[in-house]
Amino acid sequence: MQRLRVRYAKRGRLRFTSHRDISRAVERAVRRAGIPVAYSAGFSPHPKISYAGAAPTGVASEAEYLEIGVTTPCDPQQVRTDLDGSLPPGLDVLDVVEAGPGALADRLEVSEWEVRLPGADRELAEVAVEKFLAAGTVEVERLMKKGPRRFDAREAVLRLTVPEGTDRTAAQVPGQSCVILRMVVRHMTPAVRPDDVLTGLRLVADFAPPVPPEVTRLAQGPLDASTGALADPLDLDRETTRGGEAGPAGEHNVG
Repeated sequence: MQRLRVRYAKRGRLRFTSHRDISRAVERAVRRAGIPVAYSAGFSPHPKISYAGAAPTGVASEAEYLEIGVTTPCDPQQVRTDLDGSLPPGLDVLDVVEAGPGALADRLEVSEWEVRLPGADRELAEVAVEKFLAAGTVEVERLMKKGPRRFDAREAVLRLTVPEGTDRTAAQVPGQSCVILRMVVRHMTPAVRPDDVLTGLRLVADFAPPVPPEVTRLAQGPLDASTGALADPLDLDRETTRGGEAGPAGEHNVG
């Protein structure tokens, strides 16, 4: 059985779609595209489509990943074209590669996030970021399936910045400021989300945006500790497919 790894984006209104609804949309698109998906055995066979590191509901993403098992060999680029054409606008297929050895989920070590804060004050945001980074621990609480749980939001945050000039260039409403936060967060258990970091900023510096934030995941993958670069998790698959030949540059600078 051939396995295909897919990177797709979740944009616009589709960011409010639940993971269950997205998986249903993908299954329908796979059937419409004529992709020979493999099915599990047993009384209730289901298509062999698995997801890794899915973003929370309400969050946009440029780096969502899934894996499809197929019964006959397929050309990854043809699958990319056919699957993208069968998905609704806002679920956009960005890349498809043949899977190499190893689990994709093991490569998704960190995520880079962009958080837009319309109407927020830049100076207050900068002070809050400084206090958050200076803190040894920042305990936050989130309601989970088994009830409220407290955990340290600071440990997972590798980088947190307020890029220069973003408050002037990011505003969508004329005359309104829009501060942008960039953060690189390590994947841990429990997962630390951008909203947990915002909760931490409120706790350490009483920084609270006036309106709900707009969150987008820009990338996720392995992190090179020596360079600070976040690499494309599909590069190893490309190198394996090419017999060890180095693939195209896939590092994403998160500095």
